[in-house]
Amino acid sequence: LDNYRNLLSMTIVQVPPLIDEATGQIQVDAETGEVQYESSVRALPREPVRFRVVTDFSLFGNKYVLGATDPAFIRAVWDTIVFGVSTVFLELVLGMMVALIVNANFKGRGFMRALILVPWVIPTAVSSQIWEYMFQPNRTGFFNTVLWYLGMGSGEIPFLSDPTWQLPAMIVIDVWKTTPFMALLLLAGLQLIPADIYEAADVDGAGPVRSFFQLTLPLLKGTIAVALVFRTLDALRVFDLFQIVLGQARYSMASFTYYELIQNRAMGYSSASSIMIFLVLSIFAIGYMRSLGVKSDDH
Repeated sequence: LDNYRNLLSMTIVQVPPLIDEATGQIQVDAETGEVQYESSVRALPREPVRFRVVTDFSLFGNKYVLGATDPAFIRAVWDTIVFGVSTVFLELVLGMMVALIVNANFKGRGFMRALILVPWVIPTAVSSQIWEYMFQPNRTGFFNTVLWYLGMGSGEIPFLSDPTWQLPAMIVIDVWKTTPFMALLLLAGLQLIPADIYEAADVDGAGPVRSFFQLTLPLLKGTIAVALVFRTLDALRVFDLFQIVLGQARYSMASFTYYELIQNRAMGYSSASSIMIFLVLSIFAIGYMRSLGVKSDDH
């Protein structure tokens, strides 16, 4: 239980404003007019356990600090959830677009279907190294070079070392790699829809947009549910991408567990972290099934 307590213990504390000893008034920044506050670290309790800063925020004119006994794990959980939700949403939208395109009748359709799978079949260890090179923080990196030529940056944006850019970079890499898998699942569902349904809708005067929302999406509900469950579970247990590209600069839940087990030799702590991963995955899987109306055979 101590391991779970250390992983999950959190607190929110209001940070008191600084008081001018001479006047007894709240200190205000002369340039910005903003209230000055005590250090967030000093506001957090240290006994009976020590809380460390996760983040601070303002609410209703007051400043608060979120503290945790293990802020690295809390950040790993938050980053993993943001990563999972963002990538799955983008992959669903882009995958649907790709599936609709390659499901149409046109010359070279078979070649196009094979071509879109190339990012997915490249091993993550290989594609991660390629993208890491493309995100280099100088003009040897592809993106910095392009942005510099377009006059949109200095050519030295630290995509993989700046915390602001790290998570968006991970999302871009995963969306590029896994959108073909989502498109493949959705394409399989599209091909199960009888063509005469669309012919009847066309006769009734339904346009492409109306047919998509009133016919295609409802008929793809089961396929979308399966695709979302597969991709969400896969995204939330992401390990190799974070480990290869970011190392210890930023953790996913899985890479945090690996670090605790391999680097710190904390077997009990890493086991507790693994259980938390299982619980998060279960919550998302059950939530998807219920929200999308997937029922068992007994119903």
